[in-house]
Amino acid sequence: MLPIRDTVPTYTFPITNALLIFTITVGFLFTNFLPDNTYYALVSKYGLVADSFQSENILNITKPIPALLTLLTHVFLHGGWIHFLSNIWTLYIFGDNVEDRMGSKRYLLFFLISGMISGLMQVLFIPGSKVPIIGASGAIASVLGAYFVMYPRARVVTLVFIFFIPWFVKLPALLYLGLWFASQVVYGLSNLGIDRAAVVGGVAWWAHIGGFLFGMFFYRLFIPRVHPAIERHRQNHIITR
Repeated sequence: MLPIRDTVPTYTFPITNALLIFTITVGFLFTNFLPDNTYYALVSKYGLVADSFQSENILNITKPIPALLTLLTHVFLHGGWIHFLSNIWTLYIFGDNVEDRMGSKRYLLFFLISGMISGLMQVLFIPGSKVPIIGASGAIASVLGAYFVMYPRARVVTLVFIFFIPWFVKLPALLYLGLWFASQVVYGLSNLGIDRAAVVGGVAWWAHIGGFLFGMFFYRLFIPRVHPAIERHRQNHIITR
């Protein structure tokens, strides 16, 4: 299922979401055209490596950058065109509405913290792995988790293929995102006993699960009491006499 758009209007231009998409895009284009050896060296340095968080490694001062910093840097690296495009497209569709409700500054803080929390979730479930983890999908999963509970009545226009025939259907956001989250849980649980020292199938399932749950349960910490966009709209239309 490919999401095309949602039906929730926004009141303001999502400047933070646009800047995140721009930053991720620039980072991807820069690394995508590097020589392979340079690219792998960059990923090894700035990617999230679970083994770096072992008690004997986390304080290792000989490493290029502190392990804790890679909780943030790994978010802005991507491994290929499909990985990159799927992430920024999902962020484009759902991120503007979450930012609209939180406000630009709070949304930025939410996104960055989400990337770190989702990364820690992956480290927890694959301890000792030396495979670098990269990508913004964990942080984006938090955006989806927040959207899931903030806009339960939204509809997501989705492209589905039935007998190889493309159909556009409007699915309730609760159904679309619920199915997405359920698939992450199924894949995550099915791979638990296979190889805890690797990112099975190249996908950090537990980063997605942890990110989604963080967005669901902690989004309220980033929402102001007054809807920032609606309040600005109201103030701009006050009639004085």
